[in-house]
Amino acid sequence: MENKFKNFDINPLVPSDVNQLHDFIMANSERLKYYFPVTLALNTTLEKTEEYIATKTVEIKAKTNFTFAIRNSVNQQIAGLMIIKKIDWKVRQAEFAYCIGAEFEGQGLTSFAVREMSKFAFEKLGIQTIQIIAHKTNRASCKVAEKNGFIWQRTLLKEFTPVNEEPLDMELYELYEFVRQ
Repeated sequence: MENKFKNFDINPLVPSDVNQLHDFIMANSERLKYYFPVTLALNTTLEKTEEYIATKTVEIKAKTNFTFAIRNSVNQQIAGLMIIKKIDWKVRQAEFAYCIGAEFEGQGLTSFAVREMSKFAFEKLGIQTIQIIAHKTNRASCKVAEKNGFIWQRTLLKEFTPVNEEPLDMELYELYEFVRQ
């Protein structure tokens, strides 16, 4: 089967991504403000985006978080972000967070990115359990988890608090290293 995403790469942010990342964040600010308010706040100016990328580079070196760009390999346009966070090296568990630009939504690119990053997490980082936490009304995110073999575990009560709102219950999905194919 031909990979329909052959023109997309998933790789760490680099200093030359400043303009692309800033443009992506600003173009998708309405989409990001609810579930990615910190990322949005850290990228409101080019200077802040430069600092954000520098911080993400340090986090990768320290193996505390891994923030990757999903980008068009031809024109380098950033289509989304994939983040491996909340890494617990003792139990070899991590959580995925991801966002996709409005113009790329519904094309399967996020599912592709989750599949590729799952391989990276299992094979390169030695992670054994990957979690995705999504609100039940975010059907696209739940569907991405399910398409990639993540299994719904339970509802996490008051797990996420959006800015100026009450805490939300979130759905926990997990994928285990020994289950993947």
